[in-house]
Amino acid sequence: MYSGDKRIKALGQLFERAGYEAATPPILQPADIFLDLAGEDLRRRLFLTHGEDGHELCLRPDFTIPIARHYLDEGEAGRTASYSYAGSVFRQKAGQLGETLQTGVESIGRTDEEQADADMLGLALEACDQLKPQSPRIRIGDEGMFTAVLEALEIPKAWRRRLRDVFGERQRLDAAIARMSGKDAQPDSKLGFLAALKGQDPKAAVAVVEDLLSIAGVSAVGGRSPHEIAERFLEQAALSAGSGLDKSVTERLNTYLDISGPPPLRAVETLYTFAKETGLNLDKPIQKLARRTDLMAKHGIDISALEYSGDFGRRLDYYTGFVFEISDEPTQHMGQCIGGGRYDKLVGLLGSPRPVPAVGFTIWLNRIGEGASQ
Repeated sequence: MYSGDKRIKALGQLFERAGYEAATPPILQPADIFLDLAGEDLRRRLFLTHGEDGHELCLRPDFTIPIARHYLDEGEAGRTASYSYAGSVFRQKAGQLGETLQTGVESIGRTDEEQADADMLGLALEACDQLKPQSPRIRIGDEGMFTAVLEALEIPKAWRRRLRDVFGERQRLDAAIARMSGKDAQPDSKLGFLAALKGQDPKAAVAVVEDLLSIAGVSAVGGRSPHEIAERFLEQAALSAGSGLDKSVTERLNTYLDISGPPPLRAVETLYTFAKETGLNLDKPIQKLARRTDLMAKHGIDISALEYSGDFGRRLDYYTGFVFEISDEPTQHMGQCIGGGRYDKLVGLLGSPRPVPAVGFTIWLNRIGEGASQ
């Protein structure tokens, strides 16, 4: 279908030489999978329809989830497999048709994670060179580092989930941190029952609230599922039950998030200094970053051209570690033109009985090179 696009053909040859098998997942996909994994907020952007059996379907909004489903359909979970893809994805956007041409790769099952990360960034940069961006900017981050900081700060689990949900959107993250600190808390006596659940097992507490909503006949409010409504109530209850976290916790968290711009080698030094000054044990994730950086250098990647950002991440819960993006100055208002990262939770969430590591990247062909919109 896209054989006439010389960019697709050239990139397909690059991916084939690198050992990636071409895969073409169906355009029609089960909508519930995307909504479960990305949240009900995605619903307004999907092109939805229904099958004869009444099940809700959508035009595929991305390739990562369909490729992971293809991986599970093709064989035993845990095996190593490498896929490339090219085709249209569909997301509604005001003033636009909603169809975008993408290509990319997914590497599933490799256990040498730091080496796989370095290889993936190296391949993305090779693809980028073929597309000839005018002024590329390469930014990297680490979902695992952010999670480690939250754990080292001993932030309550409910708030860790909330902060993780908005990680990657700094404005929303700052707002969540402000609420966590108690600055925007608004005690409400009506939340007394929920406040009584504070400190209990989060899953059990959410289940109780979901049962109450079910008894009341509440199925959705403002596009939120009962589960999302329950977690929102519990979050408010946590705020109403106390004065918020200690100021030093939010200060240290913000200090980490403000680490921005240094190349990875200097970021390693900065993070060790941050850990020492704040008293946080971050040795394991920092060592992982250092190993990955060394492997990138051995791969031939110009480390000095990379920028590490503490607040760079992806809101999708299945991303777990290294993330990266390449933007091009003329089209940066449209977003990243190449984006990728490690998503070790996804295959498990789709039904694998065992954890399966995975990493990949996507190219938005309308944002880079000769195909970029003006």
